Amino acid sequence: MTGKRLALIILGWISLVTGIIGIFLPLLPTTPLVLLSAWCFSKSSERFHNWLIHHKYFGPILSDWQSSDGIPRKARNRAIIFMWAGMLLSMFIVGRFWATVGLCVIGAAVSIHLLRMPLRNE
Repeated sequence: MTGKRLALIILGWISLVTGIIGIFLPLLPTTPLVLLSAWCFSKSSERFHNWLIHHKYFGPILSDWQSSDGIPRKARNRAIIFMWAGMLLSMFIVGRFWATVGLCVIGAAVSIHLLRMPLRNE
């Protein structure tokens, strides 16, 4: 096993575990971390990549991302609502002006990106 392959497998598992933790913590994004782990596994381990692609919970995230059909309206709306709920909670807890401004800018950018994505009929 080469060093690059091993590093990608380790990074894939770290990002997947961090993404799973992100399900329960508002500031850790689950979907980008699962996408990163899928990319790492696709470059390093066919077995782990196939496992992730066919996983009961993470497989649909990856298939939605890989398809060019768009995302379901319900999923997009949920993502925006939960993102803003987590960010508002973070703004309240942190209470710093610079953090609030940063979260608002990031939230607006992600919301615009999600709203511009094509929608798939469910």
